[in-house]
Amino acid sequence: MAALMVARWRAALQRWLPDTLFGRLALLLIVAVIVSHVLALTLMFELRPAHPGHPPGPQPLGVAADGHSLRLPPPGPEQGLWNAPPSLQLGLLLDISVRLAALVAVAWWAARWLSRPMHRLATAAQELGRDIDRPPLPEDGTLECRDASRVFNQMQARIRQQLAERDRFVAAVSHDLRTPLTRLRLRTECLDDSHAQQLFRRDIAEMDAMITSTLDYLRGVAGAEAWVLLDAQALADSMADDQLAMGHRVTVAGQAAPLRVQAVALRRCLDNLVGNAIRYGGSAEVTLHDAVDALTIEVRDHGPGLPAEELERVMEPFYRVEASRNRQSGGAGLGLTIASDIVRRHGGRLALRNAAGGGLVAAAIFPRTAA
Repeated sequence: MAALMVARWRAALQRWLPDTLFGRLALLLIVAVIVSHVLALTLMFELRPAHPGHPPGPQPLGVAADGHSLRLPPPGPEQGLWNAPPSLQLGLLLDISVRLAALVAVAWWAARWLSRPMHRLATAAQELGRDIDRPPLPEDGTLECRDASRVFNQMQARIRQQLAERDRFVAAVSHDLRTPLTRLRLRTECLDDSHAQQLFRRDIAEMDAMITSTLDYLRGVAGAEAWVLLDAQALADSMADDQLAMGHRVTVAGQAAPLRVQAVALRRCLDNLVGNAIRYGGSAEVTLHDAVDALTIEVRDHGPGLPAEELERVMEPFYRVEASRNRQSGGAGLGLTIASDIVRRHGGRLALRNAAGGGLVAAAIFPRTAA
């Protein structure tokens, strides 16, 4: 019953409140001024010291306790507010203090009340990058807030629709491309020339790898994967063991506490960084730098490094410093792009720099508060 009464009272209040942000702010200021004046005048009458010749209680404003009118003398070298009667000084001080306190309190409360929908909208915009399927915003508050929430919800719905269409497109392209590749593999096996057969196999493998990288990039690399608490150090050690089994020299140094991440995406990120280091430097050195607020994973190679103007551009899709399309020397130009997208999805960033002793260092910074 009480909850029903509160709901009815809030509904009636919403009907009588102005519908715009300006109207509510103006109403609050008017109420604050009226309340401050009423409180100030009430305190001046109630707290004035009573005179024996007059009955206790409130007296007319501007009349002292002895019945004579109070007039503030004009300021001069020997006269002023501090030379006025104590009752007048007390009244003026109470008036100023109460007005100031009332205005400050109402302004503080009004600022929080009016800014709450904007804060909610900002929080939803930050969460949208990590969870596109989050619940829509409630469309309430002032007219401006309702319009902003409605537009935000429409934008979220359009993004979900576009992502669904992209997934369908990627699935269709994957099927359409894999089918002719499979036919080419079968026809390659029927060739009598072993040298030509080897060349065809290499070209088909190169096409398959490029298609896989491109489709993985378009798919967003496991964007809907769940967040789990993962031992990043164990993941790095496991990846190094796999690379050592393939004949690549990869070392891991440092320690790290468990981190809340998307496990498959993080493995893909490290694989891309280590693979890039092996391709251009022959080996990779993985170093873990753990801190209270973030985990930094550095992957260093001993290759030629990069020109300073290329450190940012190499993370753009399909961009490579080495202009040939040979995967043995340059890849498809998506490894660093995918790694950077994964780190950004975790709330961090991927930074490249040239090492002091030669080679390139890729530092992936993962904040511990991102998830």
